[in-house]
Amino acid sequence: MPSVRVALAGATGNIGTPVLEALLGSDFNVTALSRIGGNSSKLKPHPNLTIKEVDFNSVESLAAALVGVQVVISCVATLAMGDQNPLIDAAVAAGVKRFIPAEFGIDSMNPLCRQLPIVGVSKVKTQQRLQEKSRSNPGFTYTAIANGLFLDWCLEENIILNIPQHTATLYNGGDVKFSASLLSDIAKAVLGVIAHQDETVNRVVYIHSALVTQNQLIQYVKEKDGKKWNTIVKDTEELKQESLAAQAEGSKGGIEAATLGFSLCGMFNSDYGCDFSSHLDNELLGIKELNEDELRKLVESFL
Repeated sequence: MPSVRVALAGATGNIGTPVLEALLGSDFNVTALSRIGGNSSKLKPHPNLTIKEVDFNSVESLAAALVGVQVVISCVATLAMGDQNPLIDAAVAAGVKRFIPAEFGIDSMNPLCRQLPIVGVSKVKTQQRLQEKSRSNPGFTYTAIANGLFLDWCLEENIILNIPQHTATLYNGGDVKFSASLLSDIAKAVLGVIAHQDETVNRVVYIHSALVTQNQLIQYVKEKDGKKWNTIVKDTEELKQESLAAQAEGSKGGIEAATLGFSLCGMFNSDYGCDFSSHLDNELLGIKELNEDELRKLVESFL
């Protein structure tokens, strides 16, 4: 399998960094696609890593960089998820066999999730493009990865809880069970898709490192240090309206806030399919769920 040549877009981002590390750690030959004048200087030299600067708006530029590549992985930033068509078209033109889009998050197959702008405007349109290209080019296939929230990153960034300050906004009361994944497990899932292309062809795969609730995570902290928490409760419908208003502002900050808000709407309301436990692909992709002790230690590490 390491003889497969892989191209990675967004190699310096939150998802791209662990994905690149996992690919190189498994001896894959990797072409990192970097925007002209972008962040390629952040990438450490590696004998299996080639960096190619490209124009992400040009199919010609991208296709030239993808010659000889079998798998393309898109880890572009959230705000760029709606602009993957040139990369998809270039992959088809270059004869790429498998495309993994920048999905990584809530369940884009859930009807309510598909109504959220973060999904409907970008992920659904990207899936439609991939389906269209796969139908007209039988050798071209895709796999999207749904992994819930980024568990370790969200704890580090104080998004689902602020552990150091012992504060939290409890969405829909804090007892909603939601799927969440470690960044390292998302990277493992990418490797699993490459290793199991027949079983993952043209569909969304689902993984999680743990099924948790906000109150469960808070309880682990309470049991460790005994300190009181200050919490407020917010309905995700209220959050959705706030996010729509922020998006309407049109500023970069407003769009970023709206994007996070829509993601949280999809992950803290059971109607949005935030519990993946009934349809996981963990076993196929080599993902092991955290046991309670491991989850507890993870949470305590942020104290």
